[in-house]
Amino acid sequence: MMRTGARQYVVARPLYSEDSFNEKHNKVYRHRKTMLDHVRQYFSCDAKRAKNAALSLLPVIGWMKIYKVKEWLLSDVVSGISTGLVAVLQGLAYCLLASLPPWYGLFAAFFPVVIYFFLGTSRHISVGPFPVLCLMIGSVVTRLVPDEGPAANITGFEGLTRDEQRVLVASSITFLAGIMQLAMGLLQVGFVVMYLSDTLVSGFTTAAAIHILVSQLKFVLGLQVPGLSGPLSLIYTLEIIFNQITSSNVCDVVISLVIMVMVFIVKELNDRFKSKLPVPIPIEVIMTVIACGVSYAFDFKTRYGIEVVGQIPKGYEPPVAPNLHIFQETAVEAFPMAIVGFAVAFSVAKVYSIKHDYTIDGNQELIAFGVSNIFGASFKAFAASTALSRSAVQESTGGKTQVAGLLSAIIVMIVTLAVGFLLEPLPKSVLAAVVIINLKGMLMQFGEIPYLWRRDKPDCVVWVVTCIAAILLGLDLGLGVGLGVELISVVLRVQFPRCSLLANIRGTDIYKDRKDYTSIYEPEGVKILRMPSPIFFANMDFFRNKLVEALGFNPLRVLKKRNKALNRIKKLLKKGDLQWTASQTGFLNTTNGYVKEPEDDSGTEELEQPVDYRELPARIDWNARLPANIVVPPVDVHSLVLDFAAVSFLDITALKGLKTLLKELIRVEVEVYIVACDQYILEKLHSCCFFDDEVQPSMFFLTLHDAMLHILEKHPEATGKRSADDKILTTVTVHNPSSSLRIKDKNGPGPAAETKF
Repeated sequence: MMRTGARQYVVARPLYSEDSFNEKHNKVYRHRKTMLDHVRQYFSCDAKRAKNAALSLLPVIGWMKIYKVKEWLLSDVVSGISTGLVAVLQGLAYCLLASLPPWYGLFAAFFPVVIYFFLGTSRHISVGPFPVLCLMIGSVVTRLVPDEGPAANITGFEGLTRDEQRVLVASSITFLAGIMQLAMGLLQVGFVVMYLSDTLVSGFTTAAAIHILVSQLKFVLGLQVPGLSGPLSLIYTLEIIFNQITSSNVCDVVISLVIMVMVFIVKELNDRFKSKLPVPIPIEVIMTVIACGVSYAFDFKTRYGIEVVGQIPKGYEPPVAPNLHIFQETAVEAFPMAIVGFAVAFSVAKVYSIKHDYTIDGNQELIAFGVSNIFGASFKAFAASTALSRSAVQESTGGKTQVAGLLSAIIVMIVTLAVGFLLEPLPKSVLAAVVIINLKGMLMQFGEIPYLWRRDKPDCVVWVVTCIAAILLGLDLGLGVGLGVELISVVLRVQFPRCSLLANIRGTDIYKDRKDYTSIYEPEGVKILRMPSPIFFANMDFFRNKLVEALGFNPLRVLKKRNKALNRIKKLLKKGDLQWTASQTGFLNTTNGYVKEPEDDSGTEELEQPVDYRELPARIDWNARLPANIVVPPVDVHSLVLDFAAVSFLDITALKGLKTLLKELIRVEVEVYIVACDQYILEKLHSCCFFDDEVQPSMFFLTLHDAMLHILEKHPEATGKRSADDKILTTVTVHNPSSSLRIKDKNGPGPAAETKF
């Protein structure tokens, strides 16, 4: 019930079809741009456009103009130092995932950051190594340069050590991924990342976390496990680890457990007291320094045989050209790397842009990461994106702009050029422990499964299938499978939408699903079908089947039966076996015996034509009893209303199918009305010559209520015997909320009137 004093609105207006509305209300002519117009506009250039293009390609100019030195500089310095220390550690740790010497992770934490400073639009993400990308690179590296056995037959591997070959593979595939990202950015196709839903990315990153966890077990346990790639590589790796587990290095295990416990506890304290701490405690850096010092003091490498980082060369290596042969071998893997790297970075950047109220440009982000990866790969860095934990450090420590990112790159550069030797005794088990403990956020995503199952089962299926496929088949194939399942789920939702029969809510102009409400009114002989999706080649048959189900009969079958019956009646009349009378049935059987059914030699096309009454003195009532044992399925529907409010487009297949269906309905004397049709669809119907003598524009109405009022005016018998509450509200006048609402009788004076049919 409506609350007392609640605001109400009433409107008095004529009943509108689309034609009558357009006749009364003049439309504004709008010139629609053609494809040629868009091409001309895209390639046109003037001073203003050139300036905007320069600013868009160098976003640093835009935010440097508004940089508040006194307010932001100190925060950026503190954030840059904190992020730089974390970047050094994560660069070394994540490099293990890529199966490369650890110091190359420092290159990936420096070169891409410098380029992103000038080209990136996000002010808060920390660019550099991302564990999922590192793992994807590692799978390619171990495929072409395995731990055991000869490397792949690739031109350019001659005379190189195994590590040098692996670095060449990593830098080449990074270069190729950067080219793909740059090309997508220049072609303005940044929207492709929208096809990676949050559900798919969550399932994919969770599977990646499982891969990362398994890949680091060999360092935590101190085992010699060869790097494997391809389908079921994770299962095979676990098999090797369990076979060798009795040979684990106790020192590595103890160090890893201590590091993980301490880092976990302090990180939890950082989260709990983040509002009181000016800067999160850099526990990873602290524990790394302690472990490095203890390892050096007690000579863990010699005494306990643990594996350490080893010699870190000072300075940077000269740039190298990518290997074109490797391009050919890794093109399939490079594309998902380009997409995943951009998708994760863009998702994180979008979160921070909303939080801090500025805009980011997806296409410019593609250009920024593309150039960053191309530039970094030239100096033997591997693919960069953004690590969630590192970006959280940069933002939570007060970082305002990418000045913090640039300062973090300077910290990495100082370590590379001056103090890298201090990290040489660092056990790799420490780096592995840091990697594993940072997987907490991704592993916690398993908790989304019950939530998704309760809220949206298709999304839950996408999550589970993506995760399982990525775990078993590998990240590249798993991503493809997940994307395929996601697109299939979307197609199925559109191909099999939830069509519903609507009914009028008594005393209102509102129409809802008849199954959801009790106080409804349905005029006799009227059906209202709502189609909640576009109609196209894939769901046209489904739409037809749903319509037939709603009507309770197949119009084409009824039409054929009627034409067969009409042909038979005409033959019987011609022979004199039947005689037309003025009785209720209209026919009199003049023979005393059974009337034999003659053979019908009519073709299929003839039976699908409109019923021809020209040789008969009157029309036949097909719902009455017919003579000579003639049986035709009854049709108790005289009007069908199709609610197209949610139909956004029709393709050519749908246009043909819809026109055929409308003709079949019209030929069996069912009036069809289409309501709330989009103007774009109406224009397309006119341009495609949809209308003819049978299917006419007059069947289109502005609203569902307009069509219902038109039907009840045309078929007053459809209302039957109804109580005073069974009425369809028609009209009223808009009143101020404070004024009283007066509803007057149909014959009473005043503009506020209600018509009862």
